[in-house]
Amino acid sequence: MTDKRSILVTSALPYANGPIHLGHLVEYIQTDIWARFQRLRENTCYYVCADDAHGTPIMLRARQDGITPEELIAVTQKEHEADFADFLIDFDNYYTTHSDENREFASSIYLKLRDEGHIRTQTIKQAYDPEAEMFLPDRFIKGTCPKCGADDQYGDNCEVCGATYDPTELKNPVSAVSGATPIEKDSEQYFFKLSDFSDMLQKWLKDGHVQSEVANKLDEWFEEGLKDWDISRNAPYWGFEIPDAPGKYFYVWMDAPMGYMASFKNLCDKSDINFDDYWAADSKNELYHFIGKDIARFHTLFWPAVLDGAGYRKPSGVFCHGFLTVNGQKMSKSRGTFIKARTYLEHLNPEYLRYYYTAKLSSGVDDIDLNLEDFMQRVNSDLVGKVVNIASRCAGFITKKFDKQLSAELPDIDLYNDIVAAGEQIASHYENREYNKAVREIMAQADKANVYIDENKPWVLIKEEGKEDEVQKICTQGLNMFRLLMTYLKPILPATAEKSETFLNTELKWSTINKPLLSHGINKFKPLLTRIEKEQIDAITEASTENMPTKEITATGPLADDPIADEISFDDFAKVDLRIAKIVKAEHVDGADKLLQLTLDLGGDTRNVFAGIKSAYKPEDLEGKLTVMVANLAPRKMRFGLSEGMVLAAGPGGKDLFILNPDDGATPGMKVK
Repeated sequence: MTDKRSILVTSALPYANGPIHLGHLVEYIQTDIWARFQRLRENTCYYVCADDAHGTPIMLRARQDGITPEELIAVTQKEHEADFADFLIDFDNYYTTHSDENREFASSIYLKLRDEGHIRTQTIKQAYDPEAEMFLPDRFIKGTCPKCGADDQYGDNCEVCGATYDPTELKNPVSAVSGATPIEKDSEQYFFKLSDFSDMLQKWLKDGHVQSEVANKLDEWFEEGLKDWDISRNAPYWGFEIPDAPGKYFYVWMDAPMGYMASFKNLCDKSDINFDDYWAADSKNELYHFIGKDIARFHTLFWPAVLDGAGYRKPSGVFCHGFLTVNGQKMSKSRGTFIKARTYLEHLNPEYLRYYYTAKLSSGVDDIDLNLEDFMQRVNSDLVGKVVNIASRCAGFITKKFDKQLSAELPDIDLYNDIVAAGEQIASHYENREYNKAVREIMAQADKANVYIDENKPWVLIKEEGKEDEVQKICTQGLNMFRLLMTYLKPILPATAEKSETFLNTELKWSTINKPLLSHGINKFKPLLTRIEKEQIDAITEASTENMPTKEITATGPLADDPIADEISFDDFAKVDLRIAKIVKAEHVDGADKLLQLTLDLGGDTRNVFAGIKSAYKPEDLEGKLTVMVANLAPRKMRFGLSEGMVLAAGPGGKDLFILNPDDGATPGMKVK
């Protein structure tokens, strides 16, 4: 093993005005696994983070809730810490940007930058809300994109065409605070002269401190010429006041990254750690930031420039990851896929998600998808069916037949050494954040172990006279291979690894994997992981589903009471698979005022559907009729049972509700075009 390293890692700071959701967790799980791996390799690795506790949104949210910003951020931080702890995120320190340490760093760094000539002032025109009597942050102005004409876009960038612009360029602007039309008002602001650091930044980026795809994207900023960065905001604002500028506050993105330093300083003050060993300009220790690709420019341009200008070291590396989609689409409250961390925890083991994310994550910035069906199958197959299965198949024999004692030798030391040798490749994948490759290699080794047990069949040999010693050796081999696999999985599955350590009566250490456990006493095996059931996934989806209000529009007549829902694309509509179905059976649903239960024949495929058409039809009048149904609608668990599709009906309602009844020439299962 190489010389031991000293490392500090951080994750981006979650904003202190809302709950943690599964999209956030991609980053914290990714970082936590890397930090745990470093410790498992016996490197010193500190992992710090904090709540991002400043900015206009927090000020307005607190005002809306009738509490102080301090009260809001305190409650939110407590919730965040509980979610992270239950997802086994092992921070060495979790803090807040609203701290004395962070105020000190913000002030001292600003003054160093000012004294070195990197700060200037300029009077600019800014959007001002005359009703709320406040200057508006870019994200609190909405209007029509000046580039493509898309409505309801933010004041700094368009989510439709991707264009960036100044808020003053937005057409038909509206304040998100009061609904008033913003006016332009002169304001003196403070700017960090980012252009002073152009040469340094280009060299730093080319030296490999960021992923190549991020460096290539940043080239566009240098081609246009780096613009100075507005680091001040006007009162009222929730944050730290700028030392030499009464009524001016540090923009949240100025003091938020300093929260990394503040959290670490807080840890240093509580421990025997030297802050300068990690942050001084000449530090030889390692510093890494794990972040989402959406905040890359703050961490790869502004932040290293601020550090350099203030006399601190720059990061050794900034690692960007992509976003999370669920079932191939953006997380959606209406589809039940905007899943909060706490909602997940109420139904499933956190290590299942840790494992699935790991199996998907690479060192790149591509988005990863949480496919709920694949999630269930992969966890059940890999963790339960492959890894844990090795221990459960072997433990009983050792416990019952051999007084919990492993044999004095392994019957296939070459196989054991093969799995040991795979450890260096697995370690390399962890180090390079190629987690998906690490998981593939670990599962390949698990397959080898299962093949060995299948071929040697200890459950058969134990019935043969004189084969007891052979069974003990086979099961000792199996449990030693399980020990290797759990050592490799320890950064991903820390709780299961801890249970395995209790069972095996030994600590899982990377440095001792080449020494098998022989003539060693183990403890009674207890189930480590259980299968995910479909009902658990359904419960999470159901608990996460909200009936979303439609977008407000100006309308008269029927539209005023029932506005048109958000637009969908033609591609979205083309996914709907309409089929002819025969109503084989129709019956009342006990306890339901509007529903009929229909049994539909799709030409050999029978579906159960609950339809809200009771007011218009008697069950006996429907049986034998043909109708049109949405055949590829995901099954929905209802109070009365599972509904496996949707029957199409039209009309104003009540008795005037008509199911779509195709021509008699149609046949069940036929596609409707």
